[in-house]
Amino acid sequence: MNLLNFAHPLPATTCAAIAAAAGAPLATIIEMQPQLDTDGAFAPQIAALLERTGISSEYFQTEPWLVVLPALNYIAALILAELHGRLGHFPAIIRLRPVANGPVTHYEFAEIIDLDHVRQHARTRR
Repeated sequence: MNLLNFAHPLPATTCAAIAAAAGAPLATIIEMQPQLDTDGAFAPQIAALLERTGISSEYFQTEPWLVVLPALNYIAALILAELHGRLGHFPAIIRLRPVANGPVTHYEFAEIIDLDHVRQHARTRR
């Protein structure tokens, strides 16, 4: 299983929880915290960000991927569109949630959401 993380770095405990839920070890974790130029167009910046991963089209299409999206909705939407084009389907995403009653704010693994499954299921509700 491969993980593309576009959010804050994940602690080892969160990675272990994701691997357990996925039923497979995380073979690759790629950290890609996007810092975009707000004066420029976002779409080409996201394409360039994904190009910097060095991941080939074949590897994107033949390996399983999980994605942690960034909080900024515009960037998250563009990442999903770019990944859909590269993968040929929507990726599964990781939902994190804040830990309740902690002394400092931090996040833990909540669930894996298979966006392609959600899309396929939605097509039955026309």
